Amino acid sequence: MSDRRYRVLAVAAHPVQYMAPIFRRMANHPSFDLHVSYCSLRGAATAHDPEFITNIKWDVPLLDGYSWSHVPNRGAGTQSFVGLSNSGLWNLIRAGNFDAILCFTGYRRATFWIALLAAKSSKTAFLFGTDATTLAPRDGRDWKVTLKRIFWPHLYRLADQVIVPSSESFNLMLSLDLPPERVTLTPYSVDNDKIQQSSRVDRVATRAVWGASPNHAVILFCAKLQHWKRPDDLLRAFAKADVQNALLIFVGDGPLRPQLESEATALGVASRVRFLGFVNQSQLPAVYASADLMVLPSEYEPFAVVVNEAMCCACPVVASDHVGSAHDLVVPVAPHFIFPCGDVDTLAYILKGVLTDRTRLRSVAGRALAHIQTWSPERNVTAALDAIRISVTRARGSEDKEHVSSQERPRKSGRRPRRQL
Repeated sequence: MSDRRYRVLAVAAHPVQYMAPIFRRMANHPSFDLHVSYCSLRGAATAHDPEFITNIKWDVPLLDGYSWSHVPNRGAGTQSFVGLSNSGLWNLIRAGNFDAILCFTGYRRATFWIALLAAKSSKTAFLFGTDATTLAPRDGRDWKVTLKRIFWPHLYRLADQVIVPSSESFNLMLSLDLPPERVTLTPYSVDNDKIQQSSRVDRVATRAVWGASPNHAVILFCAKLQHWKRPDDLLRAFAKADVQNALLIFVGDGPLRPQLESEATALGVASRVRFLGFVNQSQLPAVYASADLMVLPSEYEPFAVVVNEAMCCACPVVASDHVGSAHDLVVPVAPHFIFPCGDVDTLAYILKGVLTDRTRLRSVAGRALAHIQTWSPERNVTAALDAIRISVTRARGSEDKEHVSSQERPRKSGRRPRRQL
């Protein structure tokens, strides 16, 4: 392994609570000289989140422990192509003498193309990727699938190395005919150690606030209350399972909350359902640790790091087959905890079986905690370093065969890449 230190610029749309621990680890790694350029400071400052329908400011450190700067946005800050247009990146990349650019803005923003062109013109390695596991868009429009099938193979070949967070994303890239040596799995991870430390709480006291005794089985939903998260599927499955001494806790807010509250009443389960609203990042470990099971029934969920968080707190997870992290994180622990998205009857069957055998559920919780240790920030940083080594060599016109063959790839599962027609 080379002792070289790589000068790396990470370009991020805004501070994210899950990326900050990774940046801190990279900054402290002897092979990285890291600087992060943020295109906005949303998340680090209080701002209205239309999906949570409330003002949000994450209560964990987002900007500590690494070098960063804010590149002014010349766009309007909207979701349009020009909404994120950070022209200052051009001079920063051209004059920065960086070895590699890690771009996390997404190709639908002008900023991405500014960074790409600046990197290519200065012969700086450019790495980007996707967390997508399917070509199907969130809005279900078929024409977008066709467009992606044509455009994405060309797009991702612009990367000197493609970085993806899961084996399902890796398989998607292969389905687009990208060579496997051009794709590196850099696992989406959370700060495992810190979350586990924060989860050491008085479980009985936390549950008592919800009206849950030690004998209650507590099911958790932790996500925005948006239609694509399908919280109504879980509510209906909970009612259908009709498990005695079971409570359903909704953590998160969003436009579906009034509908869910009304439906809970109509289903006759309102007395066993709690809506906690938005819970900030530092308080979530106590919630996970005090629940017995988390369910994520989403129809569109490229990864879902809430699965990582829950497993770090020894909270097993039931997930739909559309959740991107399910194959890597849930299947190795409990493959029967995966259900077809939208299949309320199957989800109810799983809930009834799981919640009536608490001894078995505790065994699954132990396996979940053990498995998540293999999906760590350290593994993410090591994989990122491998990807950067490969990309720097490739950007300079040759490939280092040893580095290409040593990069992290997902184990073959026998599953064909999931393609949407």
